Amino acid sequence: MNTALDISTSGLIAQRIRMNAISSNIANMSTLRDENGKVAPYKARHVIFKTDDQISTASGAMGVKVDSVEVDELEPLTRYQPNHPLADDEGYVAYPKIDMTEQFVNAMEATRAYEANIGVIEMTKGMAQQSLRILA
Repeated sequence: MNTALDISTSGLIAQRIRMNAISSNIANMSTLRDENGKVAPYKARHVIFKTDDQISTASGAMGVKVDSVEVDELEPLTRYQPNHPLADDEGYVAYPKIDMTEQFVNAMEATRAYEANIGVIEMTKGMAQQSLRILA
């Protein structure tokens, strides 16, 4: 029973990290400078999961963990804005290539997965309570 809780907990942690990356992507959709102040548009982050064989059951179920957080290497969107203070010599400003719709869909998917793991934890807790009632 603890293994079921461990597997669901690993899913909760992984989805929380994914939501943090998505939130960062949305928050930085118009960020045009990097951490050092250099003109460079923000690059979206994507969380990559992999199975966690440290958390497994006899029937083959496994937990999940974050393998890496990848940074997009897509070309930025450029807009002609010659009066913008960050425009290049040709008058173009580079903006992050982040699709709001895609980020919202990813956020909804992560939320649903998070809710599903909470549901499994609640069911596991209920089964443990029923077991204790039967034994008492």
